[in-house]
Amino acid sequence: MICHVVMWKLKENNPELALNMKKELEALKGKIPGLESIQVGIDKNPENVVLISTHSSWEALDEYAKHPLHVSVADTYVRPFTASRQAVNYEM
Repeated sequence: MICHVVMWKLKENNPELALNMKKELEALKGKIPGLESIQVGIDKNPENVVLISTHSSWEALDEYAKHPLHVSVADTYVRPFTASRQAVNYEM
């Protein structure tokens, strides 16, 4: 099992943007093979958002990264609104 953790800092402190990110990313559950779980948390300061997902294998994580549904959500609800991104992937 692989754990994928991503932390973003939004370009602006906008709770609505953070909630949209959460809703759209969590909606990927059950739609991408190998994506076992996905949870998005919004910090008390809503310009900070974290994603924690688990994947069945390193290959499943690679497939998730380029899956059209994930790319569409990232391009529409994440990338345009984030100032920075940090990620960590590790085997559980």
